[in-house]
Amino acid sequence: MATTNPSPRILLVRMSALGDVIHTMPLACALRERFPEALLVWVVEERAGDLLAGHAAIDERIVLPRGWLKSPAGVRRLRKKLRAFAFDTAIDAQGLSKSAIVSWLSGAKQRIGMGGRWGREISRWLNNRLVDTDGLHAIERGLKLLSPLGIDTPTVQFQVPNAADDRAAADAIIARLDLAEGFVLITSGAGWASKLWPVDRYADVAAYLGRRWSLRSMLIWGNDAELARAEQIAAGSEGRAAIAPKVALLQLAAIARRARFCIGSDTGPLHLAAAVGAPCIGLYGPWPADKHGPYGSQHINLQKMCLEGTTYERRHAASIYMEAIDVALVCNACDQMMERTTHGK
Repeated sequence: MATTNPSPRILLVRMSALGDVIHTMPLACALRERFPEALLVWVVEERAGDLLAGHAAIDERIVLPRGWLKSPAGVRRLRKKLRAFAFDTAIDAQGLSKSAIVSWLSGAKQRIGMGGRWGREISRWLNNRLVDTDGLHAIERGLKLLSPLGIDTPTVQFQVPNAADDRAAADAIIARLDLAEGFVLITSGAGWASKLWPVDRYADVAAYLGRRWSLRSMLIWGNDAELARAEQIAAGSEGRAAIAPKVALLQLAAIARRARFCIGSDTGPLHLAAAVGAPCIGLYGPWPADKHGPYGSQHINLQKMCLEGTTYERRHAASIYMEAIDVALVCNACDQMMERTTHGK
């Protein structure tokens, strides 16, 4: 039943990973639009929580360290902190034991969570208002959780913070790499090896963009393995790609706002670029692009093979699912993006 309280106290729980936290931002925006006077608190884990700093829809972040559930004292402190808010409703937008435990610890009488296949582990027993979210895009799946609060088919908004300091940092990096006249953002990493596209193919695409469109690429990275991939791509790009320094998440968002478009596989930076309005070319293998790709008609999601299986099976899928995407297919998508952005199509 939809709430008639104009100022409900709502807990939103989506702890990780980066792309999934981005996909949950529209819930916060829809809640704020529907309940301008609500108290809205988001529980998130470290790193992904950085992205929520200063988010206009959120009153407070509670940022937990990884492994927090293994500390009884930490759990007791979290319970005490959550109970102090006197939440009416908790929304478990992750569907795992750890997220459902946070909702349960809050003491909220109404604990909304996912039913069906997305209500995993013990979440379906701890949440007491289950919503069927099967068959939907990840963003739509999350927004469906708002239906018990009377929110149906809200506008998808992200409202990623865009502070002046982050814009200035982005401008400085773009100038330092001599990319002020325009660039394509390439994010070649991924959390799972099964989502990686070969580095030599990224290099070929970067070289093609330079030859065909006189457009250079910026390579971003987040750890040593991704830096090594970026170095290999730059080395094979005929001098058409530049490696960015390591940047904070909101600085990356500011850089993505300046990009002509973004290319990458199913990973947080790709979804961050999409959230700030950059057109994206998503490269998809094990996971279905129609349910997990960048959301919206401005994006191009490429997929030749998809694995019908469990999350475990997809995580450990063979490289053939990504390797089925050839260079020509991605270059053709780049041509489409350039035509759209050049002529406003």
